[in-house]
Amino acid sequence: MADIILEMKNITKEFPGVKALSDVNLTVERGEIHALIGENGAGKSTLMNVLSGTYPIGTYTGDIYYNGELCQFKTLKDSEAKGIVIIHQELALIPLLTIGENMFLGNEIKNAQGIIDWNRTFHEAETHMAQVGLHESAQTLIKDIGTGKQQLVEIAKALSKEVKLLILDEPTSSLNDEDARMLLDLLISFKKEGLTSIIITHKLNEIIYCADKATIIRDGSTIETLVKGVDEFSEDRIIKGMVGRAMDDRYPDRAHNVSNEVSLEVRNWTVHHPLYEEKIVDDNVSFKAHKGEVVGFSGLQGAGRTELAMSIFGHSYGTGISGELYLHGKKTDLKSPEAAIKAGVAYVTEDRKTNGLILGESIRFNTTLARLDKVCDRGIINTVLETDVAEKMTAEMGTKTPSVLQQIGNLSGGNQQKALLGKWMFTEPDILILDEPTRGIDVGAKYDIYCLINKMVGDGKTVIMISSEMPELLGMCDRIYVMNEGRIVGEFPAAGTTQEMIMGAIIRSSK
Repeated sequence: MADIILEMKNITKEFPGVKALSDVNLTVERGEIHALIGENGAGKSTLMNVLSGTYPIGTYTGDIYYNGELCQFKTLKDSEAKGIVIIHQELALIPLLTIGENMFLGNEIKNAQGIIDWNRTFHEAETHMAQVGLHESAQTLIKDIGTGKQQLVEIAKALSKEVKLLILDEPTSSLNDEDARMLLDLLISFKKEGLTSIIITHKLNEIIYCADKATIIRDGSTIETLVKGVDEFSEDRIIKGMVGRAMDDRYPDRAHNVSNEVSLEVRNWTVHHPLYEEKIVDDNVSFKAHKGEVVGFSGLQGAGRTELAMSIFGHSYGTGISGELYLHGKKTDLKSPEAAIKAGVAYVTEDRKTNGLILGESIRFNTTLARLDKVCDRGIINTVLETDVAEKMTAEMGTKTPSVLQQIGNLSGGNQQKALLGKWMFTEPDILILDEPTRGIDVGAKYDIYCLINKMVGDGKTVIMISSEMPELLGMCDRIYVMNEGRIVGEFPAAGTTQEMIMGAIIRSSK
């Protein structure tokens, strides 16, 4: 007989004007890794927020049974007391506090006098850090460790709370392939020790690798649960459940009509770190991009791709920048983002929530933000024109929203990404730099964005695409540059190139 640790029955959750969940059911067995899958906006995170008490009892209908007991959580503390811990996509860590301080924040270890016992705090922290393979001092500041290690801190923090059911929402969205695989292997090792995990991820290969079951949610309703070893457990089968149809080709067809005209050329480009000026982040980089071409940049985390893109975009990263930049054959000096925008260069950041959009403002507000002069009359914003522009860009991008007055933070990840693209397409760029354009969005929304990219280059624009997903680069690009340790170490035509060839260039170039 199955050992059930969690049953969620007929969960319904409504927001003003939107039914996010409709009679959703979820059953999880003890000691398994259970994937929760669906398109952006399907209700996955909402369901887990109901489970964890983020959305307290009374704000939803339905029942939650944990270890056979009916639970009515009012706060996160209530669920954590039962051993249920959720790790959100946006890590809840304070950069200027130490690892140890973060791990026991709100759950401080105190002595008999009620004073924090720092020796025990750091000792306990390092004990749990060792469990997740994190070999750092517990007195290291969070800001001084990478994203992969920060994710391990969150898991170690969960272990310190005696977690029995661990929920991870997009745990690998900001990790490179190596760090992601290490994290998944860690979950598998915890499973052998009896820990139950629920993982939300858009990376279907990760589900195939680590999950025992996968429950698919579509439009706020449970569709099905697939069981490894019983049902077909493939990416194509999962996609069919997610989108309601088979997707025979994840990358839309495009006529590769690349012009001989070079729209962007970078020569001997060198960038120094903004704080540690002796450190070279990009070292003597040279490349070209043609009109009507999608040029990809591949590389491991820390290769210098984002820093290169940001430094080109009006010196928005780095110090001591040297080298030459040519737009349409003319030597150009773009010393500010404003100058870059006016010259027809746009940069779509990899971090839409922090650097790309103002989440508390409307779609209308965000759409025109990079070129307010186009909707101003003698320095005053014409709100009627701004609304018309926002509605036009929303339609062109296919952004799903009831109104352009909708707060952009209320949109799904895929629709936020489309709105971000709309913001930069409004600037009418000739050269569009896309940094991780499909990070954290589902397969259906990815396809929509790929179609938008194809339309851009079909209209004669140039797209530079930075991505950590090699299949995406191989499926979308005309040429791919490979970066490692701040240098370009390879250049390949996408046709005929394999992931092994790209990784080979990286490995051969490593110092």
